Amino acid sequence: MPLLRLRAYLNRRTLKNLLRPIRKIFHMLAMSQPNSEPELQSSSASRPPPPFDPMEPSVPISYPIKTLEDLESQSYFNSFHYPFNKASVALQSGSSSSLPNRRRLLVCHDMKGGYGDDKWVQGGTNPEAYAIWHWYLIDVFVYFSHSLVALPPPCWINSAHRHGVKVLGTFMAEWDEGRVICDRLLSTKESAHLYAERLAELADSLGFDGWLINIEVKLDIEQIPILKEFVSHLNETMHSLVPGSLVIWYDSVTIHGDLRWQDQLNEKNKPFFDICDGIFVNYTWKENYPSLSAAIAGDRKFDVYMGIDVFGRSTYGGGQWNTNVALDVLKKNDVSAAIFAPGWVYETKQPPNFQSAQNHWWALVEKSWGILRNYPKLLPFYTNFDQGRGYHFSIDGTKVSDDPWCNISCQGFQVRSEGDSQLGLSLHFSSTMNESTSILLTSGDFNQFSSKFSKVIPTHRLEKPGNSFGWVLQEGSIALESGDMLTEIHAVCYRSKHESSACSSVKYFAELGHLTIRTSHEKKLDFLASSSWLVDGQFIKWASGSRGSKTLSIKIVWKLKHGTSTAFSNYNIYVKNVTKQVEEVAEYLGTAHVEAFYVSDLVVPSETSSLKFIVQICAADGTCQNLDDSPTFTVDAEGPL
Repeated sequence: MPLLRLRAYLNRRTLKNLLRPIRKIFHMLAMSQPNSEPELQSSSASRPPPPFDPMEPSVPISYPIKTLEDLESQSYFNSFHYPFNKASVALQSGSSSSLPNRRRLLVCHDMKGGYGDDKWVQGGTNPEAYAIWHWYLIDVFVYFSHSLVALPPPCWINSAHRHGVKVLGTFMAEWDEGRVICDRLLSTKESAHLYAERLAELADSLGFDGWLINIEVKLDIEQIPILKEFVSHLNETMHSLVPGSLVIWYDSVTIHGDLRWQDQLNEKNKPFFDICDGIFVNYTWKENYPSLSAAIAGDRKFDVYMGIDVFGRSTYGGGQWNTNVALDVLKKNDVSAAIFAPGWVYETKQPPNFQSAQNHWWALVEKSWGILRNYPKLLPFYTNFDQGRGYHFSIDGTKVSDDPWCNISCQGFQVRSEGDSQLGLSLHFSSTMNESTSILLTSGDFNQFSSKFSKVIPTHRLEKPGNSFGWVLQEGSIALESGDMLTEIHAVCYRSKHESSACSSVKYFAELGHLTIRTSHEKKLDFLASSSWLVDGQFIKWASGSRGSKTLSIKIVWKLKHGTSTAFSNYNIYVKNVTKQVEEVAEYLGTAHVEAFYVSDLVVPSETSSLKFIVQICAADGTCQNLDDSPTFTVDAEGPL
């Protein structure tokens, strides 16, 4: 069964025959209209938005490549949006590392054709946007859409790489259009090599790790040798350009050219498996198919990813809340799993809310599959526990925006304590007499810390943690003298064989906003002077506003005068309105993960004489440069119209 979002219980042939004429009608309608996808602005019903022109400056978005002509011409690299779509986070634990020699979990993201809230490269406005934060269970993440070339938005690449997860795009040919594409793609060995090289070039340039190849059309037997050339050459080219990369074949067309999903690894699809890094087996397999596939794969059994459709369409176990049923079978047979469309939880609005339902669903996966990945892998380690969405935005504990937002690139590690480790909080206080006190709050072995802190206070476990499914919450209280001030909070991680608890009422409450772990000899990064940076404005466009105001659209770019900026994780962008009398407080505009930020239709009051844009540099350990010391760019606001 193909990777489709069509929810009907029809056999394959009936489904294809029924939908083919409908597809043709929609195709003709689409051909008669300008290609306005993706939409950039909401518009009135009376005036449709203009056709999307990727060469024109606009709010940066991610979008797929829809034709072989665009793929061959490399036009994507000339797009205004291309520089914004480069991933900024390298794959943690080494980009050249191969997958672990164990069963693995591949997750294929399919959300209504893709490019929803995640297409907004600089962040969207939906605080309830879909996200995954259970990366510790995942080895490979595939971005899937029903377009020829699905390029993963950089937000997914950045978050996945931060957690050590490889990211693949999708090359897909389906329906009648797919047959036309394949006829051209497979016309000669040279054409197959050309398009394979174009795909590898995209992955290398944008910073992701390979491709899922999904050919869902019937082919002539004479085209199969060239199809194998395409897969083999793509695999070889990817490995050459991106060490540790992956090319995975989807179980669809057979070695004889028939479009017949095998639901297992067998002689009809193994020749494709032999020339790439793995196979994504269709999800309508039966209970004995994993063991049969493992036997065929031999010492490559972990490269067999047995599909599980979370929507449950003829999938083993029924998917949905029973996805773990299929995982149990795959675990028993020691092969890998490919979970398709985990967004089912989000799209079907599972109760009571997305946050709780998402945590509960992934907890079932964890219980069945086990935790096969641990953090931190590298130091310094930093997280602010961000899930990449929310109703306000804070930096260093200070709220800088009340606007709702979403941006998976901002996502941090979701840290929690396991049973064999302990996490305590070290609180440092200063009194009015300049006397310092250090207090440790912990549920573990108190005696081992008695000489290291002024006081060790036991905590007790909360029995009703509310919606925090799978988390352990500890609570304790501190009695303070009048005038005591909390100056520092540190996390203390340790192992202990003993547990004790004590009940007490809460008299002091503090919330852990972020966590940094570094070795004792590491020092905080010294930020470079603002004069070390070159900051410029491009594509400056002014327009008339209301009541004498103006609007400004501008692309701000920056780079170091000497050296590279790999030590910096992101950049916070601010603007100050400057009048002849005063310089206003800096207004937060957004966060960039590349050395560019596009400001669209910024309202500039009539009394403004100039605008000062500030680029705040942020390091990998969570520290940010002081705004007053950050590089700036000034735009004259007088007389541009």
